[in-house]
Formats: sequence, structure tokens, C-alpha cells
Amino acid sequence: MRLLTLSDIERLLGYRQCIDEMRAAMITTSQRDCSLPLRQFMPVPRRTGKLGLMPGYLGGGDDCFGVKIVSKFERPADDPHGSHVGAVLLFAADTGLPLALLEGGTLTAIRTASMTAAATDALAGVEARHLLIVGAGEEAWHHARALLCVRPFETVAIWARNPDRAARLIDRLAAALLPSGALKTPRFSVAQDLADSVAAAAVICTVTSAKEPFIRGEWLRSGQHINLVGSAIPTTAEVDDLVVSRSRFFVDYREAAFAAAGELLGAMSRGVVTEAHVCGEIGEVFAGSLTGRRHVDDITVYKSLGVTTQDLAAAMRVWREAERENIGSVIDMML
Repeated sequence: MRLLTLSDIERLLGYRQCIDEMRAAMITTSQRDCSLPLRQFMPVPRRTGKLGLMPGYLGGGDDCFGVKIVSKFERPADDPHGSHVGAVLLFAADTGLPLALLEGGTLTAIRTASMTAAATDALAGVEARHLLIVGAGEEAWHHARALLCVRPFETVAIWARNPDRAARLIDRLAAALLPSGALKTPRFSVAQDLADSVAAAAVICTVTSAKEPFIRGEWLRSGQHINLVGSAIPTTAEVDDLVVSRSRFFVDYREAAFAAAGELLGAMSRGVVTEAHVCGEIGEVFAGSLTGRRHVDDITVYKSLGVTTQDLAAAMRVWREAERENIGSVIDMML
């Protein structure tokens, strides 16, 4: 079994490669060649944190199974550890033997951003040139870079409740080399007024820890695409009911969405939409069995919750590359 660290994963898992893995994984997921028990959380006694367990199986060729284990604690925005710390344990399905133990925070951040980029490529207008990232944390960093691999964005604006955090992220983005596969060098800027910035963007991506909706449907215009990434529990939401009701609404996995997609569940509970409002899963769009954007004026939404098949696909890609290049520490499992 290989131990693969944060730096190993950053070296081996590029956005373009991960985008390809996410497309394949979600097609397999929508074909239900997978097993995805709903994630479980255990509160840590006398603490504000919790332990998350996300098991799964992914078929489609390189069959594998495994579990992501996450320690989720609320931390200050500038804490180097972030709110999610954990690992992914990957097994070969044929033998049941462990293949790798991978640092989970970086793997999750790259696969989440790559999944958003794949969904954007499938749902956003082909002429989209203006991107708005709402949030300024580590996921905002990865999303701004991954999305450059699917559209030649001319401008990338960052909005945050604290403009200084947005400015620091802009400085970091401007100073970094563009990722392999980036289609264009954009102009980065700090977004000032949120409503105006939403209205001006062709693609909007929310990556926040907001508890209550802060983007309003009346700000939207026809033809936009929105990725909802930050909220992952049923009691929180980043956008209001009007955003949900105005959009063609796509999810990663129906069972998970009807259990934990706060924006969708909130709108359903208030009678604004029904389950039928969900157009389908993004894997169906990737496979060509479902139409994503039907008209240039459609407003499309991709609700990202993240499923373990995405972690497994990304982990398998890293493990294969590590095997090829002999990267990481190998542990002898025989005692």
C-alpha cells in the first residue's frame, strides 16, 4: 500500500486529468455501477466537531472501493488546516487489498473543483467569458484555476464578505503559473457589489460556508450558469428559492440531493418546487442521455454535494500515476 501526501497529490493530479476522471466517474455513477451509502457523521463529544464517514464502490473498469474519513471542525478563515481534514483509503475490488492511503483535503479540493469544471463545460453557454467566484478560501483558489481549463474566461472576479481576503486570493492567483490545460490568461479582479457582480457574470460559482441564502434570484439574467458548491447539509443554503425555481436544476446523485441539498430541500418544503424540478444527474448529461442546456436563454444550476465515487476516481488516478513514477512511501502490509 502506498502512502501519498499532499505534495504527492498536487504533483500527480492535474485539473485537466481530474476533469476527465470526474466525467467518467459520474457516467458510471448515473448508470448505478456503484454503491453509495449516504454519508454518516458522528459528533465529537463535548466539541463542536464531527467525524464523517463516506464509503463507496465504483465500477466501470478499474473497479475499486474505499472510504473517505473526514474530521470536520469549524476553524478561522485563515487557518492553514481548513475545516476538513482527513484521508481516503483505497482498495482494489478484485482482491480486496488496500492500494493507497491518500491525504484527503487536497484530493477533495482538486476533485471538487474539477467536478465543477466538468459540469460547467456541459451546462454553461459556449460563449461564457466572465466568471464570478463567491468565496475566497482554498476551494475558491482551486475552482478559479480548474474552470480556466473548460472556458477561455477573459475575466475572473472574486467576491468575499471580507474584501481583503478576496484581494489576497487575487494576488495569489495573479502570481501563480496558470494550470496545465488553461485556455486563456484572464484578468483577475475583486468584485465589489455582489448583486451587480452576479448580474454581470456568465458563470457563477459559490464556495462559501454561508448558513443562509445570500444570492437572490432576481439578480439573475437569462443564459447564466450557477454552480452551488458550498452548502452540503439540508439546513444551509447559498441561494434563495427563486434561483432554484428559475433554473434547470441538475444534481450529482439524486439520493444524496434529496437527503442533503439545502437549496432544493428548502424550496420543496415551502412548496416552491417539487422533486420533479430536478432535471436529472450530471452523469446523464455527460453520457448524452439527457439534455443540459436546451436554449441559449436557459439558466442552469449544478448542485454539487460530492459523492464518494468522485473521491475514488481521483484516488485511482493518483495511485496509477504514483505506481508508474514510483512516488510515495510503500508500506508492507504483511505482519
